[in-house]
Amino acid sequence: MDRLIYLDNAATTPVKKVVLEEMLPYFGEAYANPSALYRFAGEATDAVDKARDQAAALIGAKPEEIYFTGGGSESDNWAIKAAAQAYASKGKHIITSRVEHHAVLHTCEYLQKQGFEVTYLGVDEDGRVSLEELKAAIRPDTILISVMAANNEIGTVQPVEKIGKIARDAGVLFHTDAVQAYGHIPVHVDEMNIDMLSASGHKLNGPKGTGILYIRKGVKIRSFIHGGAQERRRRAGTLNVPGIVGFGKAAQLARETLAQRAAAQEKLRDHLIRRTLAEIPYARLNGSRTDRLPNNANFCFRFIEGESMLILLDQLGICASSGSACTSGALDPSHVLLAIGLPHEIAHGSLRLTLSEDTTEEEIDYVVDELKKIIARLRDMSPLYEDFIKNQ
Repeated sequence: MDRLIYLDNAATTPVKKVVLEEMLPYFGEAYANPSALYRFAGEATDAVDKARDQAAALIGAKPEEIYFTGGGSESDNWAIKAAAQAYASKGKHIITSRVEHHAVLHTCEYLQKQGFEVTYLGVDEDGRVSLEELKAAIRPDTILISVMAANNEIGTVQPVEKIGKIARDAGVLFHTDAVQAYGHIPVHVDEMNIDMLSASGHKLNGPKGTGILYIRKGVKIRSFIHGGAQERRRRAGTLNVPGIVGFGKAAQLARETLAQRAAAQEKLRDHLIRRTLAEIPYARLNGSRTDRLPNNANFCFRFIEGESMLILLDQLGICASSGSACTSGALDPSHVLLAIGLPHEIAHGSLRLTLSEDTTEEEIDYVVDELKKIIARLRDMSPLYEDFIKNQ
């Protein structure tokens, strides 16, 4: 491949060299189990403690409120299932939204089969939940509200602080899936009244297979993995020291560079959005124009299918993703795009482009130039587009 333009950073990010260098000693000479009592384990123990401090500092949490996990999906599962079990004596009603990541939606569906009741909040055309609908959904038996901080597909940032206050005033636990937000936009657990927060290392140039669950001190939540006494007896299993160290270093770097990184990405993102909407007919931006992640641009192009677009982009060395997915041989559009009111035929033609701090304007211009050609080519083969043009 002559060139590679990676615009799928919402899916995963490369591990930064400085992060990898921080991890390497714990694969080799400092390989001890941090749960051991002998002095040789001290270096690993100190490294985990340092990473916990770094992970906490990014969201204004206390280190002892950070629990390391195997990733965002585990953290979501733990927060929702364990809270449901712990507070079941108070009630069995949970509130979430229709645009959550499947780690939240499928967990809620599982709990419904266990006798819990779940209210799925609708969203507006930008993918934002209604605060009034949320207030109206709260009942005496509501025990948990789980609404993501920012959407992984369309990039819309939810009014987390207001949601947290509503939950706090009602005496209901508030969990947020912050996998896309952590390290990319400001998040402060006290200011936003967040009781539990999930994040994942590989979304901010850390290693895959690492994550955190923030649990506010005083929240009653049960263990998710049973076994040993690790993570203050709440999450058993030998700690992944290299991964944890990498997570901590990535969190530190994200905290130090957040403001300047976000500003640079917003500028490029807006350039991408402007060119795409101005130069490609029958294109629409999905998600909020302003309240969105700095690096996210999600479009729908009428009269084409997202998968065909991805294949042609890939042939040019451009890595992107589509909101639609091929499941059991049937093409299904994104649940997020359907939730914001798009019909199936438009939702099928979605494209998500997510930038990194290394993305350049020259790359963005190349992508838009090639995307114009690809969409024109696909529409030339579309009988629906041909009929549409004839009827204009």
